[in-house]
Amino acid sequence: MSERSELTLPDGVTLHVEVHGPANAPVTVVLTHGWCQDRRTWQHQVAALRVLGARRPRVITYDSRGHGRSGATHLARATLGQLGDDLAEVLRRYAPTGPVVLGGHSMGGMTIMEYAHAHSRTFAERVAGLLLVSTTAEGHTHTQYGLPSRLAALLRAGETVGAGLLARSGPWCPHRALAPVLRPAVRWLLFGDECDEAALELAMRSFGRASLRSIGGFRPSIGAQQRLDTLAELGDMPAAVLVGQRDRLTPPACSESIAQALPGADLSVLAGAGHMLPLERPQEVSAALTAIVERVTPAKRSRRARTRPATQLKKAA
Repeated sequence: MSERSELTLPDGVTLHVEVHGPANAPVTVVLTHGWCQDRRTWQHQVAALRVLGARRPRVITYDSRGHGRSGATHLARATLGQLGDDLAEVLRRYAPTGPVVLGGHSMGGMTIMEYAHAHSRTFAERVAGLLLVSTTAEGHTHTQYGLPSRLAALLRAGETVGAGLLARSGPWCPHRALAPVLRPAVRWLLFGDECDEAALELAMRSFGRASLRSIGGFRPSIGAQQRLDTLAELGDMPAAVLVGQRDRLTPPACSESIAQALPGADLSVLAGAGHMLPLERPQEVSAALTAIVERVTPAKRSRRARTRPATQLKKAA
């Protein structure tokens, strides 16, 4: 069972939110998607968590501002810092109490880092586990697009100029009509050796919903972020870090740095995989998320297990 609703943020932007699972679940999982994608990135993981029975968590997915079914963002607020504040609002509205597991893919992982940086006290009180997938804490430091360094630098410079032009183009989505032409480039950039057609189609539809303002507006913030120090302050929190061996946007070096900063993190580099791991390698991502949820879920039966021997001894006496 899932519920859909809209959350109006302090600046008037509305977020499309979907909530799955029981309201009295022992743990809440909040999943944040990547740049130019939407909540559907996590569809396989949402389905996987449904089969945990009594330990099933409540799962919240939402479209970030300027993405999916959420409202358009003002250009000045197209930043990772704003997305971190938006995540704080989602938690206040939909998960005000109890332990929380946060999962982020690409820009979603960077959103979690911004939330940890700007809301450190609340983060420490509420967050029990992390899943960071195909993301970075170092902006475009390691991004080479799978190309030689000089060519990558030229491509990055052109991308930066183009992003500025797109950011000023408004909340329009004319690129949706160009999907057939862009499809091969998106497939090369986002996926690895193998690519399921349904996964590519979903990525293309999500990309088509992202406005030009969102495509260009968030790019400077994404390229400039540096949050390894923030991660290092989180201690030995249970965490899983996953990356594709052939990820052209956030290559393995990005995740290796994150895992080094998080002493409690398990790092997995998936051979032959690209950037869209939740869709490309759903079983591995779901298994990592499920393991974290099970690890941090309170053991409801532990109290009975402790009191049963004492009861039996009393009867025997």
